[in-house]
Amino acid sequence: MSEPAPRSAPDRHSARSSARETLEAALVAGLFLVFANTWVFRTFFIPSGSMEETLLVGDHLVVDRFVYGPAPTAIERAVLPLRSVRRGDIVVFRSPRQPELDLVKRCVGLPGDLVEIRNKALVINGKPVEEPYARHGDRFTGGVDSWHPDRIRRDQMPPYRVPPGHYFCLGDNRDHSLDSRFWGPVPAHLVKGRAQWIYWSYGGEPPPVEWQGLGASVRRWGRTLLGFFTRTRWERTFHLPR
Repeated sequence: MSEPAPRSAPDRHSARSSARETLEAALVAGLFLVFANTWVFRTFFIPSGSMEETLLVGDHLVVDRFVYGPAPTAIERAVLPLRSVRRGDIVVFRSPRQPELDLVKRCVGLPGDLVEIRNKALVINGKPVEEPYARHGDRFTGGVDSWHPDRIRRDQMPPYRVPPGHYFCLGDNRDHSLDSRFWGPVPAHLVKGRAQWIYWSYGGEPPPVEWQGLGASVRRWGRTLLGFFTRTRWERTFHLPR
């Protein structure tokens, strides 16, 4: 039986060149993903019902981190898709109380706006705001004679001027949301981006906010894989929350 002929020098050189190109492509792709995840897009999941029905527990979002980026010149503003936060934007930001936590709420008040809540109804600069996305699940309205102070703060808020460099943010599920009514406006430097679209919606067990150990994570991922096809809300895939 004849032995296979040894590979020639050009063949070995071609193999090394191909391996190097593959490695370089992988490194470039990795750097691009790190850059995109840091500056352009990031993922976020909904752990609570404070934004229902707009966002459901288990929705996984792509967050545009680039849209609110600084643009120092008029030319950059004209060319790049950059803009300031607008009323009605669904924004992701660090909690003013717990900076290690990310929150998602709807911006209803811009710097300088006069925000007021009258019997659960939002009033901006003296004019009532129509909010088809707002949900009120508690039929009781807190008033000055209410025995529950949080219900008063939730449903009745005197006119409040949003300070410069801040945003007033509320959850769409108004009766069950801890938001600017309770801890004040959101500083602009805590805003991380705008909710862009839902890339996956899982009706099962959402990921925990805090790390619960390797064993708990493995068990949770196992349950997610088993229920992926049956518990995924396919109709919400690539849904644009507005």
